[in-house]
Amino acid sequence: MDVDLAVLPGDGIGPEVTAQAVKVLQAVGKRFAHSFSFHQAPIGGVAIDACGIPYPESTHETCLKSDSVLFGAIGDPKYDGDPKAEQRPEQGLLQMRKALGLYASVRPTFVFPSLIDRSPLKRARIEEVDFVFVRELTGGIYFGEPCGRSEDGSIAFDTAVYLKKEVERLARIGFELARKRKGKLTLVDKANVLATSRLWRETVQNMESEYRDVSVCCEFVDAVAMRLIQWPSTYDVLITRKSLR
Repeated sequence: MDVDLAVLPGDGIGPEVTAQAVKVLQAVGKRFAHSFSFHQAPIGGVAIDACGIPYPESTHETCLKSDSVLFGAIGDPKYDGDPKAEQRPEQGLLQMRKALGLYASVRPTFVFPSLIDRSPLKRARIEEVDFVFVRELTGGIYFGEPCGRSEDGSIAFDTAVYLKKEVERLARIGFELARKRKGKLTLVDKANVLATSRLWRETVQNMESEYRDVSVCCEFVDAVAMRLIQWPSTYDVLITRKSLR
């Protein structure tokens, strides 16, 4: 197998982490007769320093020409401490997600037996933990319009916007994953307060008839935050929007 990888080390610990990941892939390639080609490009703070913007067109082109993207980390304290900075490293990550259509973050959570006693949670709480979070990445408050400040700078506003089709495509990933696992899907929302969360709940409930082999439960984010500590093994696949709180 021949694979072209765009390597975006980014900022902070990113270069250190991606360098080790490249070594692992090289070892995998040597062991199993695969060929990996690595194409490095800047993103985030290092891209602002080098090019003046956090996600240069050259970086985007490198990503488009590659089979996959190996991404490190993003962010820099010098920008965190300057709320008036016109360019911010994190904008590079958001721009990349939007430009490449990376709308779903799939995050499996499980326990390695060798590390179970190093958890701050009791062994009995986490022994059977095996769930997956599926989080929406390209809609909601991070991308909603309008956003900005009042003329005198005393008011700031961000708008949370979701399209039904954005909810459907994310939910479908969750349903399909649940179908292959324990058959349990949990929608994490704030439907008692937010109109966008009510759209999420309505859309997911309307999709249940397509997945009769999947058991669907809708829970408020407050309750899920508590139960993830108290009874984490009860969950299977959880789907959620960006920035509920």
